[in-house]
Amino acid sequence: MNTHHENLQQALSDLFAPWVQALKLRVESTQTDSVTLRLPQSDALARVGGMLCGQAMMAAADTAMVLALIQHFGQFRPCSTVQLSSTFMKPLSGQDALVTARVIRAGKAMAFGEIDLAGADDGKSVFRASTTYALM
Repeated sequence: MNTHHENLQQALSDLFAPWVQALKLRVESTQTDSVTLRLPQSDALARVGGMLCGQAMMAAADTAMVLALIQHFGQFRPCSTVQLSSTFMKPLSGQDALVTARVIRAGKAMAFGEIDLAGADDGKSVFRASTTYALM
């Protein structure tokens, strides 16, 4: 893991509540305005039939977008989720998830992003979200 990945990984420990840390998210890759996290498969996050629960998907998506904003700005800026619009397209079970958050636009007071959650093994999208953040 390179130093930049380590800094984002450290932000997961420093900036987020213990229950978010319990998701065990790991930084997989970064680009200029995006971050991809791995959400490990876990019985603790599964509902009946071993499917990843929607609440875990939404928490991972919101968390990934905060890291994408850190990536975009080069540092943490306090922010608050104003809107998170989610679409659940199909269940995910039996594999880790890759959560890719991309900053679409970031201004002085607001930021907008898109998130895709896909199976780590099959690459199939199972969840999409659009987000709006207030920047403090």
